[in-house]
Amino acid sequence: MNSPDQPLPTFDEVLLCTPQTTAEQVELFFRRCFIPCSGGEKIYTMLYADELSYDVSCRAEELFQRLQHYNKTYRLIILCNCEREHSYIPSVFSQYKVHMIPQRQLAEIQQYLQHHYRVAQPSSSAASVFKDDMCVGIVSSKRAGVGK
Repeated sequence: MNSPDQPLPTFDEVLLCTPQTTAEQVELFFRRCFIPCSGGEKIYTMLYADELSYDVSCRAEELFQRLQHYNKTYRLIILCNCEREHSYIPSVFSQYKVHMIPQRQLAEIQQYLQHHYRVAQPSSSAASVFKDDMCVGIVSSKRAGVGK
């Protein structure tokens, strides 16, 4: 966010973890992160790693220990819910833990995201559904199952 020209992460730089995330998905993600290749210095991010099952978490730790020797300059961020800090992954990596508080104001973050998610040339696309010609939007409701 230091520059509006910096791109957002690409699909291969982010792994959104759920209880259904498989060990194979984590392995593929770690291999992209640790095995050096051309294409610049990417920052890899695992979101909600505390949601991984115990078995997947154990395999992820083992793989992390093996692969980190291939690349000493890897850039990996593991984000976890602070309310689940005693689950496997946050416990294993607790020595690297950094409590983060967003350093930017909400309005500044929103402006940055709007810069990247605005459709360049508005046309009759799905972007016309969302406010200000955004190509993404969030639809939510406090009541479940009301046709979103």
